[in-house]
Amino acid sequence: MCIIVTDHPSPAGLRDISGNGAFLETNARPPIDSLIAFHHPGAGTIEARVSGFAQDGIQIAFAGDSRAVAFALAAITSDMTRD
Repeated sequence: MCIIVTDHPSPAGLRDISGNGAFLETNARPPIDSLIAFHHPGAGTIEARVSGFAQDGIQIAFAGDSRAVAFALAAITSDMTRD
């Protein structure tokens, strides 16, 4: 289970991720353009900006730099090796 932190921590499920951002299944609805901390148990924590909403979650954007790509790869690898 992932966690997003805005004013308070909220659980989130990771549906899709890349070096540019991710889609998180969550009931949290931080404002568009707000900064959040996204914590993945296998990849660590990265800062992201809320870029959109859907009925079942939020879209977040990363800086798109090498740290974001490394975070995304670590999250994918961690999720692939989970039993």
